[in-house]
Amino acid sequence: MKGKIIILSAPSGTGKSTIISRLVKDPSLRLGFSVSATSRAPRGSEIHGKDYFFLTPEEFRTKVEAGDFVEWEEVYKGTCYGTLESEVERVTGNGDNLIMDVDVKGALNIKKRYGEEALSIFIMPPSVEALELRLRGRATDSEETIARRLAKAEFEMGFSKEFDTVVVNDDLEKAVEEVDGKIRHFAIH
Repeated sequence: MKGKIIILSAPSGTGKSTIISRLVKDPSLRLGFSVSATSRAPRGSEIHGKDYFFLTPEEFRTKVEAGDFVEWEEVYKGTCYGTLESEVERVTGNGDNLIMDVDVKGALNIKKRYGEEALSIFIMPPSVEALELRLRGRATDSEETIARRLAKAEFEMGFSKEFDTVVVNDDLEKAVEEVDGKIRHFAIH
């Protein structure tokens, strides 16, 4: 039986990665990851096909034009990242449920492409103020970066109504439990 697609999206600092890392530890959810493609060169000990599919900018562009990506974006000038349709098929074809951590635009594009085969979940911070406290608490970003992330977060939150469901992360354990329940209802038979 073919697996389903679970799409999680959230503003930076909302706890999406933490929620995903907790969920993938539960084998009963059968969650798998796709390997993303990028037009940048490998860094350090990164391995082609394991960490990323490293493509030249020309190869990436050719795959975009051929419609090989379910979503892609130029994240930095000249550097693109995306999810290949072949990776979606590899994971779901094995009967695993593909969990995807993508930006709002990518999430909505994937949902539009896969319809009922995909569940889109938006992880919402309790408030912009709470998000600002989390970002400041990390102590990793400059004031300029924090301001840019907060502005982007407010923009992204405006798209939350376009997702299948919204989970407010005001309590991490509760949010993990809620996302877990939504995945089980959607994808576990």
